[in-house]
Order: sequence, then C-alpha cells, then structure tokens
Amino acid sequence: MYTPKKMAAGITGVASVLWLGLTAAVAASQRRLVFNPTIEREVQSPRSSGHRTRQVVLRSRDGTRLCGWLMTPQTQGPHPAVLYFGGRSEEVSWVVRDAGKLFPNMTVLAMNYRGYGDSHGDPAEIHMIEDGCALFDWLSKRGQVDARRIAVVGRSLGSGVAVQIAKERPVHSVALITPYDSILAIAKRKFRAMPIEYLLRHRFESIKYAPSLKAPTYVLRAAQDDVVPHSHTDQLVAKLANLVADEVVPGSDHMNIPYLEATQALIASFLTRQFSQPITPAALPPVQVEENNC
Repeated sequence: MYTPKKMAAGITGVASVLWLGLTAAVAASQRRLVFNPTIEREVQSPRSSGHRTRQVVLRSRDGTRLCGWLMTPQTQGPHPAVLYFGGRSEEVSWVVRDAGKLFPNMTVLAMNYRGYGDSHGDPAEIHMIEDGCALFDWLSKRGQVDARRIAVVGRSLGSGVAVQIAKERPVHSVALITPYDSILAIAKRKFRAMPIEYLLRHRFESIKYAPSLKAPTYVLRAAQDDVVPHSHTDQLVAKLANLVADEVVPGSDHMNIPYLEATQALIASFLTRQFSQPITPAALPPVQVEENNC
C-alpha cells in the first residue's frame, strides 16, 4: 500500500528520470539545436547586378569542399572586400542577388558553411572559425583586393563567427546583424532547468572576445526579435571595444532584417564610410588554400 511518503518518492523518481532523459536528449541533439543547415538554394541562379559573379569552391585545411560565390566590382581594383557569414538556417545565395545594394564597389565572398548549400561536411563551431580564417586569408591574396581593407559581416549565428575572425585576423571593420552575447547564454535562458553549461559544445561566446576587437564595429538590431532578445545584444554591446553605432531597423524582425532596403542601405553606408578612411598597413599571415571550380 502506498503511503504519502512513498508516493512522493515515486513522483520524485519519475521526475528525475524525465529530467535525465531530457538532458540526454538535449546533449545528443545539440548540433541540430544550434545549427539548422539549409541545403536548397534561396536563389537558384544568383547574379549580382553590380558585380562580376563567379561560383567557387574552396578546400578547407582538412579537404572539405566549401561552395559559394565571389563577386568582384566591374571596375579595376584593388577594391575593399567583405567576407559574409550567415545565420543558423541561412543559405547564402541571396547575398549574391542583393550584393549590389549591400556591398557597392566592394569585392564580396559569401560561402556556405559545412553542410549548408552545396558545401560538404557537418557544421561545428571549431570548423566555422577555422574555415573563416582560411577564407579571410584566401580573400586577402586576391589580386584585385585591398588586403588592408577587408570587413567581416555576420548575421545572427554568423555574428559569433565574425567576432572570432575579427579577433584572429587583421579585419578592417565589423558589421553585426542581430548579434548575441553567447549561444551558451541564450541556451541557458531557454533550458533553465538543465546544466546546459556542461552539455553545450558550440558556445559562440562573442562576449569573451568583444573587449579585444580593435576594428570599428557596427551593430544592427531587429525592432522585434524573439530569437535574440535585446538583453543579449545589450550584454555584447557593453563589452565591444570599438563600437561605432548600435541601431534598430524599424519594421524589422529576426527573419526579415537582412532583406530590408533600410538594413542594406545602413550596411552599405557604414562600410563605405569606413573604407574611405585612411589606414595603416597590417601584416597578413600566410595560408595555403586550394581553389577549384564548383
């Protein structure tokens, strides 16, 4: 016969089993929770109205194929350049279509992460950072690129990649669209009852690197954002060493913000202003990256 004490113990036992099971499920599926690779192209035959467009595949250091697009201005260079990093579910062919408005008179490299678009492999934070550094080095060696003027632009998840690349490489300027303090902090907010700090491998802790960023940094927020609450952006902004501006795009949300004309005009204006300013030469580290046709 069950007594109240035995019933309480039984309920506690069941709750513990459920909690452990849920914790194990989160640990096992964290790659899917952090990354949501989109394979299908958003734009089937992307072309930039303001650039020569070339589809490329670059080999990472471990041989993984990374596919994307290189866009070069119609006029002779050298030109400033932009390296773009997309969001959690983002396939980057749309960047090619909108590059004329977003990045006028700039060389642009937009590559899909591992597992996204036509790129091979599986996404992981460590690979995104390693690949991002290699892409920066490859872009800096292009004959028509001004290697002293390479910016990184990151959206949502990609803001965490952009911040770490800016820490590792002599980036000229940084633009962050709906950035966060860390994926770890967002996950802890979502899974309050779990020891998420012991489970999460892909942490993207931008707040740790923000104080060491020397490059001028521009932050754009969505007016309504239920994915990255403004409080998480506030934490990052408070730590950025060289914040130029922190603005909200009217009428925007987390999903539509990069496509809006207002957003694209603000990004183009920020980069154009930064690239027009005098700079001092920076040493660029050598790297070997193999290029092939996609």
